[in-house]
Amino acid sequence: MRAPILALAAITLVASSCVSASVDFERTTKTSGTFRSTGSSWTFFGWDRPKAAMQIARENAFDAGLSNLRVVDAYESPDWGWWSWMLEIVSRRTATVEGTWGWSGEALRNGEVDR
Repeated sequence: MRAPILALAAITLVASSCVSASVDFERTTKTSGTFRSTGSSWTFFGWDRPKAAMQIARENAFDAGLSNLRVVDAYESPDWGWWSWMLEIVSRRTATVEGTWGWSGEALRNGEVDR
């Protein structure tokens, strides 16, 4: 009885260490641009390891410390609609957060930005 529990614990530990995160920033002007951040995690019986994929992706983007960071789109995959409850058993989830950062030149010229 102890061997299956240890095997499950070992698998959980190894899979938890195999997560990934990335963030890409693209400058469109001197003071603004776009970003795309991704994060992945493993889900075992409803527990996200090391944390939820969406949380990893959001934290990754916001840790860059860029001003006026705005999320335009956020999605998680896979998404099976009603059948997504099956993904809570064992799955790997990937989340993507996309948006803009900084101020446009027009906003700066019009004085819409507090300095």
